[in-house]
Amino acid sequence: MGAFISAAIIIVIAVLIIFSCISIVPQENEYVIERLGKYQASWKAGIHFKFPFIDRIVRRVLMKEQVADFAPQPVITKDNVTMQIDSVVYFRVVDSKLYAYGVENPIMAMENLTATTLRNIIGDMALDTTLTSREQINSQMLGIIDTATDPWGIKVTRVELKNIQPPASIRDAMEKQMKAEREKRAVILAAEGEKQALILQAEGKKESAILDAEADKQATILHAEAQREKEIREAEGRAEAIRVVQEATADGLRMIKEAGADEAVLKLKSLEAFAQAANGQATKIIVPSDIAGIAGLVESVRSVKD
Repeated sequence: MGAFISAAIIIVIAVLIIFSCISIVPQENEYVIERLGKYQASWKAGIHFKFPFIDRIVRRVLMKEQVADFAPQPVITKDNVTMQIDSVVYFRVVDSKLYAYGVENPIMAMENLTATTLRNIIGDMALDTTLTSREQINSQMLGIIDTATDPWGIKVTRVELKNIQPPASIRDAMEKQMKAEREKRAVILAAEGEKQALILQAEGKKESAILDAEADKQATILHAEAQREKEIREAEGRAEAIRVVQEATADGLRMIKEAGADEAVLKLKSLEAFAQAANGQATKIIVPSDIAGIAGLVESVRSVKD
């Protein structure tokens, strides 16, 4: 009975040892294996078996991209202004062996490297340049840190300056400067608005004067055309009246002639015309030389009528 119990115990221990030697590596992870204290292999995702007592897992390495948020670091600019700047580094492990054996504490080493690199870059810049050159600083830091972390099996994908905090006195001065700049812009905009208003008003008056002058010009032209038309119509009326009178006179003479009137009748008509000419406002009348003959003719006509 004792021998059976001992055998059962041995079997259980053997099963436990076998199960303990089976390792399952999760996705996006790698296990660094040492055999008798020496690097043996890097296990990738899946099931693996290690020799008991001689193989051991010395490091479990996460292969996904990671984010390291470092605490604010004091830095001094070229014009001797001390600022607090915190940075964020995005990285991923590309070689688990180098990550395990390249440096004692990769994250701490990368944090110190980031701080020193940031101080070197900011030290060559003035305050105003630092506040407006985030992209340039990020690019320089990325190139330097990525190159320096290659022996550690780390690939730096991105570096960002999370926050830049100048001293309180500098912030107050910047706020006053911004306030003055905003007030300046407001005054300029107001002056520009008044200028545009005056220009528009002057242009409006100019356009109004031009339109008034044009209207007066058109009115004068229309009045002159109307007066000219009136004079033309009056002249045409007078001409028509003269024409009608002349036609009537010609018709009368033609009718007298057709009626067979003799010279005495014609002279009598001339006398009547002379009488009509004298019955007016004329101050001088020219008497024809044969007026006596015409008078005798009149007496003859009267005798015949009697």
